[in-house]
Amino acid sequence: MAETDADLHLADPSIDMSLWAGREDPEPDSLRWHQVVTPYKRDSEPGVVLVGFGCDAGVARNQGRVGAAEGPRSLRRALAPLAWHRRAPVFDAGDINCHGNDDMEAAQVRLAERLATLLANSQLPVALGGGHEMAYASWSGLTRHLEARGERCPKIGIVNLDAHFDLRDPSQMRSSGTPFAQIAAECEARGWPFRYACLGVSRANNTRALFDRARKLGVLIKEDREFLPHRFEAIQRELERFMARCDHLYLTVDLDVLPSSEAPGVSAPAARGVELAMIETLVETVRDSGKLRLADFAELNPSFDNDGRTARAAARLIHQLTLDS
Repeated sequence: MAETDADLHLADPSIDMSLWAGREDPEPDSLRWHQVVTPYKRDSEPGVVLVGFGCDAGVARNQGRVGAAEGPRSLRRALAPLAWHRRAPVFDAGDINCHGNDDMEAAQVRLAERLATLLANSQLPVALGGGHEMAYASWSGLTRHLEARGERCPKIGIVNLDAHFDLRDPSQMRSSGTPFAQIAAECEARGWPFRYACLGVSRANNTRALFDRARKLGVLIKEDREFLPHRFEAIQRELERFMARCDHLYLTVDLDVLPSSEAPGVSAPAARGVELAMIETLVETVRDSGKLRLADFAELNPSFDNDGRTARAAARLIHQLTLDS
């Protein structure tokens, strides 16, 4: 059964507000996230809504390091002490949890329904992962919303900051490595354009077959080795041209795009990666486009997150993404 607005009006046991804790400063105008985030309700005013995806079944199917199902809780703890610089509110809508590897597809449907409901209520959803199989659910939630508004052929741009294309053939098994191939197939079946930018991809970790598939699909490809200071402005301009051809943007950040020194707590650590400062600027570029409809942050694995470095990096990116002043 599809989720309704009434479902979100009820007390949601998956909303654990105890995670929102931290220091309180005595000076005026010194709030932090944990003092401001409140549980989401049906009649909440427009703002940012955080939704956890407690699932790493796709990572397990993809033979990665499991543990990302605990990512949403870790991300909330990392966000909690950050300084508050927003005008509009932020809400917590709890978690969509996956119960075993066989529940992945059903969990994706539940997340898509939750996101579509939030979009219909004029919210900006930010999903916290969880494996990158969440990308298929995020895109599905956006398409449900746009179709309900009567858009017949929406121009949705996917901006994926990631070391991997995640374009593996899903015909044998769907996993964290297949979401964008699934989306491409659905776009073809619907007669929609498939507009996908994958920035930070590692040639060492993607086969020739995946590069060939990406080129055939017209993917905007930027490899991690291209992210050099003297080339970065050109990459930004290419991203801006890509976004100009889209009516709606979906931003997805797989934290393994960052170097393992900055993000050790991921399912597949990067030997090289793209430094946080550049990823942050790309996130801000998407934010400032005026076309962002939803975002997600995937693959945080607290089991391997030495000193919480990955969670803090992700929290900073979310903080920058959601700045409105």
